[in-house]
Amino acid sequence: MHEIVSIRPLLAVIASLAVTPILLSARSPNVREGWTFAAGAVKLGIVLSMLPAVLGGNVFCFALTEVIPGIRLAFRVDAMGMLFALVASTLWIVTSAYSIGYMRGLDEHSQTRYFCFFAIALSATIGAAFAANLVTLYMFYEILSFATYPLVTHHQDEEAKISGRKYLFFIVGGSVVLVLPAMIICHMKAGTLDFAPQGFLAGHVTQGLAAVLLLLFVFGLAKAALMPMHSWLPAAMVAPTPVSALLHAVAVVKVGAFSVARVLTGVFGVDLLAQYGLGILLAVLASITILVASFIALSQDGLKRRLAFSTIGQLSYILLGVALLTPKSITGGLVHIAMHAFGKITLFFCAGAIFVAAGIKNISEMKGLGRRMPITMGAFFIGSLSVIGLPPGGGFISKWFLALGALESHELAFLCVLLFSSFLNAAYFLPIAYNAFFAKPPDDAKEVGFQEAPPWCVVPLAFTAIASVWLFFNPWPFLDLARLAAAQVTGG
Repeated sequence: MHEIVSIRPLLAVIASLAVTPILLSARSPNVREGWTFAAGAVKLGIVLSMLPAVLGGNVFCFALTEVIPGIRLAFRVDAMGMLFALVASTLWIVTSAYSIGYMRGLDEHSQTRYFCFFAIALSATIGAAFAANLVTLYMFYEILSFATYPLVTHHQDEEAKISGRKYLFFIVGGSVVLVLPAMIICHMKAGTLDFAPQGFLAGHVTQGLAAVLLLLFVFGLAKAALMPMHSWLPAAMVAPTPVSALLHAVAVVKVGAFSVARVLTGVFGVDLLAQYGLGILLAVLASITILVASFIALSQDGLKRRLAFSTIGQLSYILLGVALLTPKSITGGLVHIAMHAFGKITLFFCAGAIFVAAGIKNISEMKGLGRRMPITMGAFFIGSLSVIGLPPGGGFISKWFLALGALESHELAFLCVLLFSSFLNAAYFLPIAYNAFFAKPPDDAKEVGFQEAPPWCVVPLAFTAIASVWLFFNPWPFLDLARLAAAQVTGG
């Protein structure tokens, strides 16, 4: 593995942050959104410029400053970080386009503030993806928390304020009360907080202390929504739908799942987790979350709430894959970051388009909607297939590797969890698409004919739906990056 010292990781982080003063001073919405796209293109270009070298097994490094003696604010771009950064920087551009159609379509207030915090959130996301140590990861994790708070509370009504307080209580409170002490203990025991391919705690902690640290990290990193640290996520659905898409596919929850994966592999290490049986502990916690969240999703009539509980379960697929500690399971867990992102963002885009065009929020009101919105509901069906894990959705690839990983680890109970939960996924998604196209519309429904949302809403959701299918046939580079990352952390 060759280390390349380069400023490009820092440039990728600040690309969107640098345009926020311009966004604030822009007098025209077109200028504001034009600069948003420009920043997105620059960010994606910088990330792509590092892709060939990372696929070749190299890493990019850049140290910015020393926070305290011996602990630096530093970036390190390896296969795992590149996978997440590529997903986030690609989907930010798509989500920005969708935001134009949604925010303008509903004539939302404070659109400039919205786009500014959106840009800051993406800078924090890339910073977390490229973090070289726990301090850098923690800093950008918290910046993301505070940058997304104004987005969650965008409507500024009482419901939004209550949801915002819950949001900060779980994701900031959890990290301060649980993660900070865990970091201090790690530094006291190992003398470092720098991520290492096989972790840095081996030989420094007992089994009991390792178990305590594991629980502090996985529950303290509450953006991963492992139960019972999950209730902030359904509450955050009060936000505008593009924010929900940001939360569920591009940034917040994926930063949570990615951070847990990074801690498991870069702090504990696969060998230590296997030696102390901690992988099984986390796999059990993730399996409980997967099944309970799936059952709750079945009972939700609000479309965004059903999607929210679906996300809680899907995040734990990522944790389960890493917790099984085999090359195939880790590959499946990491590539699920990408596959779930494209599928779930499609579903949220569809939910927003339905609200913009028809004013519908509840699943019970969507019967016959496919006749009015065939493009949107067709995309919803494709996104559903991907999240369920059925061909030709890209989610099939990640769940296939997760299943192979469960077999590879000889843990058939977790294979049963994967299969049964996928059945539950189908049970809460497929009836929506079926009723939209084949059920009779409600008697009080108006005959309005073809009524899709504005093109700025429809084109992004069509793009992500097509991308979900494309990833089934050609999962490059996400699968390659996931395999490489799995090989790096398992020593394969």
